[in-house]
Parts: sequence; structure tokens; C-alpha cells
Amino acid sequence: MKANKPSLILFFLALICTVIFDCTEQDFLAVYAKAIVLPAIIFYFLVSSNFKISKTETLIFVFCFIGHVFDLMDIEISEIGGVISFLIVYILLLRFIIRNQERIKLRKRDVLPVSIVVIFIVYLLISVLSLQSDSMKKFNFIYTFYGIILSILSYYAFVTYITRGTHIALLMSLMAISYIFSDIFYIFNEYFSHSVVLVLIRDVTQILAYYFMVEYFLEKIKIQKKNYTIIDLP
Repeated sequence: MKANKPSLILFFLALICTVIFDCTEQDFLAVYAKAIVLPAIIFYFLVSSNFKISKTETLIFVFCFIGHVFDLMDIEISEIGGVISFLIVYILLLRFIIRNQERIKLRKRDVLPVSIVVIFIVYLLISVLSLQSDSMKKFNFIYTFYGIILSILSYYAFVTYITRGTHIALLMSLMAISYIFSDIFYIFNEYFSHSVVLVLIRDVTQILAYYFMVEYFLEKIKIQKKNYTIIDLP
């Protein structure tokens, strides 16, 4: 068994336990299961990358951890603290993606699917922001800015996949989709009464977002290694 496999197995076991405990409203056990998720996936990344990590990746993991802690603490400032933490994560991710991707060039055949993506993202943004709880209305500007940054991140991920269709673009898109659905269903869980389906989708997408993000980072490392190998060849 590879050195990174145990941490990945632990990650998915924590995912399953989190879903089971949250859906059955065993909050005490769910907290312990959720506490394992992020450390497990971070350790998986570190082992898989031979403990090589950039400053931006470090900051992303740090703010993911801070946001995760706010979620687990469940205190008065947890909601806004989590939002600010993940807003920083999205800004760092957007910066990381833009800096590490080639410029997107749209072809004529890409115009229609890209237009559909833009309309879909704008529709989601407006629809979700209209479902604001009382706590959200207090920080309307932050939530709006949060939604805009996530929308830009998603747009860039989807358009990259439409125009290039590479494996790394697919991982980027899956990461964006997971973050979108996790945030949407987080709001749904706050806005509507408890529902097993809503909790299930929220937990699964939130945790899978970490997995796809890490796989995106690892794929980026593989591509960089291949490029360096090609350059070094005589």
C-alpha cells in the first residue's frame, strides 16, 4: 500500500461517518468525524507531493482549517467567521488558477456553451442571494462579495474545461461544482427546516470539494514535473 493511501482511506471513512451522524442528528459524533476530514486530506496531499507545498497552497489549507474550526465551534460568530475564511480561500484559489493557467482563447463553437455557463452562474448567484436569513442580511456586502468571487472562480473553471477539456480542467470544474453546491445547500439548511437530503448533499459536496481541490493541486504538480523534464532533455 502506498504511503498516501491510509490518509485517503481515513478521509473517505470520515466522510461516510459525517454523513451518517449528521443525517441521524448525532451532532456530538458528527463533530468528531468532521474534525478528521481536513487533517486527513492535508496529510494525503503532503505525502503525495513529497511534502512540497507552495505558499499559496499553505495559505489555502490554513484558511480552510480556520473556516472548518469555525464550523465545528458553532458559536455566535461561527457563520461570518466561516464565510470570511472561505472567501479568502476562494480569492487565493482564483489567484492560483489564473497564475498557473494559460490564457483562455474562445473559439466560435465555445460561445454558446460559455454563454449558457454565464447565464447559469448569474441565475444561481441572484437566486441564492435572495434567500438570505436574518444573520446574512447583517453582512449583506460580505455575502454578495463572497458570491461574486465564487462565481468568477466557477466561470474560470467551467470555461477552461469547455475550451480545453483536460483532466486538470475537469478537476477544477468538479472542485467549483462541489463548492457551489456545498454553499447553496448550506444556505438551504439555514433557510428551511431540517432535511436529510439537504444535509446529505451539503456534507458530501463540502467534503468532496477538499478532495477535488487537493487532486487539482497534485495534478498541477505532475504537469510542472513533466514540463521540467522536457526542458531538461538534451
